[in-house]
Amino acid sequence: MRDMFRFAAAAVILGAGLSMTAHAEELVVGSFGGSFADNVKACHVAAFEKATGATVLLKLGNSSQFAAAIRATGGKSDMDIVYIDNSLAAQIQGEKLNETIDRNKLKNAGDVIASAWGKEDGYVVAMVSATVLVYNPKLVKTPPTSWLDLADPAYAGKYAIGDISGTSGWQYLLALNKLKGGSLDNVDPGIEAIKPIAKGSAVLYTQADQLLSLFEREEIAIAPWYPDRAGVAMDKGLSLAVAYPKEGAVGILPAIIIPKGTAKLELAHKFLDQILSAEGQGCFSERAYIGAVNTKVKLSDKLQKIVPYGETLEKAWFIDPEIVAKNTANWTRRWQREVAR
Repeated sequence: MRDMFRFAAAAVILGAGLSMTAHAEELVVGSFGGSFADNVKACHVAAFEKATGATVLLKLGNSSQFAAAIRATGGKSDMDIVYIDNSLAAQIQGEKLNETIDRNKLKNAGDVIASAWGKEDGYVVAMVSATVLVYNPKLVKTPPTSWLDLADPAYAGKYAIGDISGTSGWQYLLALNKLKGGSLDNVDPGIEAIKPIAKGSAVLYTQADQLLSLFEREEIAIAPWYPDRAGVAMDKGLSLAVAYPKEGAVGILPAIIIPKGTAKLELAHKFLDQILSAEGQGCFSERAYIGAVNTKVKLSDKLQKIVPYGETLEKAWFIDPEIVAKNTANWTRRWQREVAR
């Protein structure tokens, strides 16, 4: 009789467990790949899954790919929440393909700097980074000081730049354009300046971590890249260093949007709350070498030397996302027609 009772109790527990598993909600999150995704899992996904019992499926890509996917689904996105560059977040908002973020559903909204919130709360900036120059100090004895250094014959055949579909690609183009006297409405000088550089590039990379193997094999010595990716790679033993050009780095503000049509709006807000929490922000900053937008986070001395901070943050060029959103299509057409041909 006792054995029958134990069997029945075990069956009830097993059945309950299977029921919970069967009904566990799944949140689809668009995330950048490589070390970024690893840190999303460690700092955002783990705590969220523990707190909610839901599971997270990461869909990897870059900002342009996510924007294209959201447009293709026409307000019925297969993603519930997305990490994306703020300029493309502004585009998506302008096309009314995003949900409005409800700050009342976020416990941590009050701790986030006011400038992080997008127009009409269509998105929120989640972290602060930049496009800078990253180099191998074993191969580059004199640290680079300018965006123009990439055209130095000393680096011939030993550098790589990003394709315009990635953030570093269009940001490097605009940095050159600014130095050559262009404006955000006239990129002719930048296009002309970048043509020979693109032709000599080892690759026009579309995913940030494509550069890791090139740096590891010493096929390249320098590239416009991201301090967060460089910092993570340095921790793993790769010979790299970060240089902030004297003209100023180009600031990056990775944002979060909730695509229109998600059936998991409540769950998406809970995940966003974890992203914006002091715990989530502090963990991500220290692991990913990236600045925080939660005012309760204090950066370590080690982090301050790599991320935009102090003077390097003050000199950084943060381009109006609305202007970028308005011009991206034209810049991309010109790149494809004149640079990448």
